[in-house]
Amino acid sequence: MQKILVSACLLGEKVRYDGGDNLLQDERWLGWQREGRLLPLCPECAGGLSTPRAAAERVGERVITRGGIDVSEEFALGAEWALALAQGEKVAIAILKARSPSCGSGQIYDGSFSKKLVDGDGVTAALLKAHGIKVFTEAQLDEAAAELARLESTSSIS
Repeated sequence: MQKILVSACLLGEKVRYDGGDNLLQDERWLGWQREGRLLPLCPECAGGLSTPRAAAERVGERVITRGGIDVSEEFALGAEWALALAQGEKVAIAILKARSPSCGSGQIYDGSFSKKLVDGDGVTAALLKAHGIKVFTEAQLDEAAAELARLESTSSIS
């Protein structure tokens, strides 16, 4: 059975920067959870940041809080934890929180704290992609399900 690395906040864990969650209630998601496929991780917590914590956005290769503190090292450490977990469990796909400075895939906030989006990836999403792991957001469950089905049909043939 193919495992899926997921942002812990999407499972209702209170690990968002503001102490909240982003609980996802999609039927496919709940089915994958019942099957034991989902491997939760919050890269920001894994990197040593507390909950709650200051809001942060990616600015180029750095991650900076609204107050100007550079938390790039913690984000990089969390990304390494996520990669190690994914590789250890032979994960081929991840479903991560959209727009996050660590988990965002395809679009992230621009670093101005004005909710403006730019093309790009969060630190964890970028590292996973660089190592061949396909990353989806919670808005791309159709694509993630199709990729999961493709992977499982390919592995049953070989």
